[in-house]
Amino acid sequence: MASEELRPGEVAVDAAVTVDQNVQFIGSIRTPFSTRSECPRQGDTENGPICRLEILPHWQPALKGLERFEAADVLYWLHTARRDLVLQSPKSDGRVIGTFALRSPVRPNPIGLSRVAVLGVDGGAVLVRGLDCLDGTPLLDLKPEHCPFTDLPKNTPVKP
Repeated sequence: MASEELRPGEVAVDAAVTVDQNVQFIGSIRTPFSTRSECPRQGDTENGPICRLEILPHWQPALKGLERFEAADVLYWLHTARRDLVLQSPKSDGRVIGTFALRSPVRPNPIGLSRVAVLGVDGGAVLVRGLDCLDGTPLLDLKPEHCPFTDLPKNTPVKP
């Protein structure tokens, strides 16, 4: 069990971690946020800080074509989050909600997901706006908002 204190009404379980598969990180995320309290509750794609997705060298060729997209989904591993709460009190106001009904980083598999604005590709890094994670967070995956091989809805922003 994690060492963080429980808020009134929260419930933790004995969450022994079992390994079924391996996850491969593709890089790391650089943000200005060094503590969880500094992270915004949801990223701001218009006014949030510019962040960098630093891609490991052997995965950098996979960035080809990404610069054409204005938005992408970033999946990341919330490596400092506790993993044992089933009931949480997110606002510390006594209301308790199930973990799967929240976007809290505290979950059995602490996978974060943010829709970000893609500002550009800079060598082996992607400049984005709209993240809400700690500096140094491991990067799991990066996917454009829409695949170029699917039918896009009309007025979908794709750069020429």
